[in-house]
Amino acid sequence: MYDVLDLILGGPQGAGLETSMTIAATALARLGYSVIADREYFSNIKGRHSYVHMRVSAKQSARALSYPVLLVGAMDAETVFTHFNDLAKGGYLVYDKGVENKRLDDIPSMEPQLKQRLKRFFEDAKLEPTVKALVDYLRDKRSINVVELNYAEILGDLRRKYKLVPAHASRYVSSILVGALAGLTGIDLDAVSFAVHHRFKGNKNVAEQNTYLIETVATRIKEEYGSPLKLSSSTLRAEEYMIVSGNDIVAMAKIVAGLRYQSYYPITPAADESLFLEDHENLVVGDKDIGGLVVLQTEDEIAAITSAIGAALTGARSATATSGPGFSLMVEALGWAGNNEVPVVITYYQRGGPSTGLPTRGSQSDLLFTLFASHGEFPRIVIASGDHREAFYDAILAHNLAEKYQLPVIHLLDKFLANSVTTLEPPGLDDVRIERGKIVKGGKDYKRFSLSEPISPRALLGGDAVIWYTGDEHDEYGHINEDPENRLRMYEKRMKKLEIADKEIPENTRAVYYGPRRPDYVAVGWGFVKNTVIEASEVLDGKGIRLGYLHLRIFSPFPKNYVREVLGGMDGNIVSVEHNYLAQAAQVIRMNTGIHVRKNIVKWTGRPIYVNELVEALLKVINGVEERVVLSYGA
Repeated sequence: MYDVLDLILGGPQGAGLETSMTIAATALARLGYSVIADREYFSNIKGRHSYVHMRVSAKQSARALSYPVLLVGAMDAETVFTHFNDLAKGGYLVYDKGVENKRLDDIPSMEPQLKQRLKRFFEDAKLEPTVKALVDYLRDKRSINVVELNYAEILGDLRRKYKLVPAHASRYVSSILVGALAGLTGIDLDAVSFAVHHRFKGNKNVAEQNTYLIETVATRIKEEYGSPLKLSSSTLRAEEYMIVSGNDIVAMAKIVAGLRYQSYYPITPAADESLFLEDHENLVVGDKDIGGLVVLQTEDEIAAITSAIGAALTGARSATATSGPGFSLMVEALGWAGNNEVPVVITYYQRGGPSTGLPTRGSQSDLLFTLFASHGEFPRIVIASGDHREAFYDAILAHNLAEKYQLPVIHLLDKFLANSVTTLEPPGLDDVRIERGKIVKGGKDYKRFSLSEPISPRALLGGDAVIWYTGDEHDEYGHINEDPENRLRMYEKRMKKLEIADKEIPENTRAVYYGPRRPDYVAVGWGFVKNTVIEASEVLDGKGIRLGYLHLRIFSPFPKNYVREVLGGMDGNIVSVEHNYLAQAAQVIRMNTGIHVRKNIVKWTGRPIYVNELVEALLKVINGVEERVVLSYGA
C-alpha cells in the first residue's frame, strides 16, 4: 500500500483532462485523501499536449510535486513519448493499444526540440521510434508495468449501450484514465460516482454515462491486474474539504473581504478569478440577499485599472486582476493611484515573460517590476502568497491595507498557484477583520490631502464633500500646485505612509521562518516554492542536514530587521530558491539589509520547481559543488 502516490494524466488540450482532474480530486477528497495537482498546457485552445501532475497523500497534506511518478495515464501516443522517462522503476503505464503503431514523426504537435531529443534516445537504444517498441522496451528493460486498454473497444461498448454517435462517445476518453486510476489504486467507486455526479450536476445523462465508463474500466483493471497501487487508508481527519485552485481561493477571499467592484480584461492565468466572481455576483446567505458585487470585463487593461480606481474613490472595495502584459499597461494609472492615495488592489498573476513570453507557464520574474513600476516615487504595498491558504488571507489583507493606508496594494501570485488544485480545509474566519481606515463625511472645507497627518481622513465621491483629483502635484484640497514647499511636504506625506506601515505590520508575519533553531543552511524563497523547499528540507533532514527556510510574504514594506535576525551570522550558508534568472528576492534582501545572498537555485522554464530536483540542487550547493544551479526538469 502507498501513503503517497505521484501520477501523471496526459492528453491533448481540450480533451477533458481538467474534468478528469476535478473528478479524481473530488473522489479522493471524499475518501479523506489530500491532493495537490498542477495542470500544464500550451498556449492554444485545443490539440497541443496537456497533462495533470498530481500527488495523493494518505498521512499528511499533499504540499508539493515531485518526480518520478508511479503512474502515467496516456490518452494518446504523444503522452507516452513525452512522459515515459518520468516513470519510476516498477511504475505503471496505462495506454491505448490502438496507438501502438504510431511513430514519433506522426505527431505534428510535438515541439521540434523534444522530438530531436527523443530521436537520439531511440537511436542510442536501437529502437524503432514507435509506441509499441517503446512500450516493449519499458516493460523489458525498465521493469515498467504496462496496462494495455483498447480505447476504441471501450468507447464502442459505451456507444452501443447509450446509443451515442461516435463523435459523442469520443468525448469520454479522459474518463478511461479516471477508471484506470480508480482500478489501480482500489479507491471506492461510490466516491467516484459521487464526484462524477457532482461535476455534471444538472446533466444526469452525461453523469450516468461517465460513471458507467469509469466503473467498467476500473472493474476490468481490478480483475486483470488487481490494485497494485492501492492507497493506504487515510489518517487525515478533516471534516470538510474544499477543492480549489489558486484563482478560486483568491476570488472567495475577495468576497469575504467585502469586494464590491472587480474589473478585468481576459488574460491567462488571471481571468479564471474574475470568471469565478462573475458566477457569484449576487450573494445570498440562506434566504437573505446580502447584496452583490459588480464584475466588469473592460475593453483593455487601462480601462480595467482606471475603472477600479474610480470605484475605489466612491468607497467601493475595488480590485482588478491581471498578468504581466496587462500590468505593463496599467503602470501609468498605478502612478495616478499612488499620487492620489487611492486604495485599489491589483491581483497580479505572474507568467513567463518578457512580452507575451510563455502565456500559460509560470514565473516569478516580475517582483522587481512590481516594486518599482511607474515613474516617480510613491508608496505601495507588495504581498506575495506561497500557497492556497496564504492566498486566502493575503487577499483579505490586501484590501484592509489598501484602505487603512490609502495606497495601491499589489498582490503577487504565480501561475503555479493560480492553476494548481488542492484539497483545503475551509479557512477559519474567526480572526478575519475588515479594516476600512479613516472614512469621514467631509464638509464644505474638506481637505482630501490634509497635511495634518500622513494618512488623511478619506471622504468619498458622491457624498457631501467637494473633492478634486488630478494627476499633477496638488495641494491639500487637490488643486494643482507646483510650489516647491508644497511639493516637499506633500511628497513626504505620501512616503511616510510606508514608514507607518513598516512600524505597524509585524515583521514576523511579513517573513516567516520554518525549520530548526540552529540550521546548517537557510534557503530563502517566496511564492509557490514555499512547500517545495519545506518538503526538500525534510528529505535533507533524513540525510543529517538541517535546512531552514525563510519565506518572504511582504516585500514592501520589507521586513529588514526580521530578515537580518534570521540570516545574520549565516555568512555563506544562505541560498535563494526562485523562479527567475536574476534571483530577484536575493537582490531585494541585499538592497534592504546589506546581506549578499551569493548562492541561488533558479528555474525559468515555466515549469514548477520539483522536490526531487531541488534536493539534488541543494546538495550541490551545500557540498560546495556549485554556487548557482539552474533547474530545467519537466515536459
